[in-house]
Amino acid sequence: MAVLLPLPPTPFFGNKNRAFWRLQLLGWGGAMLLRALSSLANAQPLSFLIIVLIASITGFSISLLLSVVYRALINRQPLVTWGITAFVLAIAVGLYAFIDSWVISLYRQGSDAAFVQLFLGVFYLDLTLLGAWSALYYAINFYVQVEEQNDQLIRLEAQATSAQLAMLRYQLNPHFLFNTLNSISTLVLLKQTEPANAMLSRLSSFLRYTLINEPTGRVTVAQEIETLKLYLDIERMRFEDRLRTAFDIDDAAQQGLMPSLLLQPLVENAIKYAVSPLEDGAEITITARLVGPVLRVTVSDTGPGLQPGIDPSTLFNVSGDEADSTRIGLANIRDRLAQAYGDEHRFEFANRAEGGFAVTIELPFTVREPAAGAGSLLRQNAFTPVVAG
Repeated sequence: MAVLLPLPPTPFFGNKNRAFWRLQLLGWGGAMLLRALSSLANAQPLSFLIIVLIASITGFSISLLLSVVYRALINRQPLVTWGITAFVLAIAVGLYAFIDSWVISLYRQGSDAAFVQLFLGVFYLDLTLLGAWSALYYAINFYVQVEEQNDQLIRLEAQATSAQLAMLRYQLNPHFLFNTLNSISTLVLLKQTEPANAMLSRLSSFLRYTLINEPTGRVTVAQEIETLKLYLDIERMRFEDRLRTAFDIDDAAQQGLMPSLLLQPLVENAIKYAVSPLEDGAEITITARLVGPVLRVTVSDTGPGLQPGIDPSTLFNVSGDEADSTRIGLANIRDRLAQAYGDEHRFEFANRAEGGFAVTIELPFTVREPAAGAGSLLRQNAFTPVVAG
């Protein structure tokens, strides 16, 4: 069975040339209809409808000439635009009234009405028609320009946001790369080729994920955890039994979406400040829970925690000599969450009562829409909020 793809609605002014001709035909067609009905209501003979048709065609033609002039004037200085517009409009109305008067005088050859009287009689009607047409022309075009500028501003803001998110996502800690490559080099020098190959393979898989995956995209919790395990496998080859990990991921939370590589800097900080300084190492625990409509992810460790006397707000200061990897990592995560969720998130960290350090992130719980035939291709990047329970 054939599946029809829904067509997106086309804006009326998406094609400005087509929109102009539609409005032109509709406007002058409506004006002709009104003048025809008015003539019949005033007991004019049916033959007078020819005069109405000629007058409408004349106005239609003159308005086309005005559109050419107005198009050249619309982006000029206001004084130039409105001054020349008033002058050109006066000439156009005079020409329109002259043609209407001449045609009517030919139709009423036996009439006692002077040409000047006919001219003055139709002048105000023609002034109303062309004046209203001119006002609508400028109003519609100014509206279209404002909409185009707004669309351009929205596109620029979206591009800036996307670029900033990509920049934040690509800020891999150089210490991690340096330490990993240094460990591989050491293993090679010690002729431990099998562990070196294993570490290099894991590093390759991890970097491939970071480079191929869309920087501004979101992944499921399950995908993020699998990537995190790649990173931990690399670090475990350096720290061995000193690095202990535990994962507590609810089944209901596994399909929740989150920014990719959001947890890696948190785990890296835990390794640096909890595992590395302690002789026995530490345990890092990653939990994910679905709490109502909120996805709660926590990264905690059993290390020494935040030292007394340190102001937590200073951990976001990345200027000067204090711009270490911890501050950069935490500021990076804060900025990514702010860009992606605005005020609809929570990012907190503190010492644990039982010892150690914990970082908690809460995000709106969203999942990818399930595939449903060909239409799913149009929605593969859509995210749907889900309320649990």
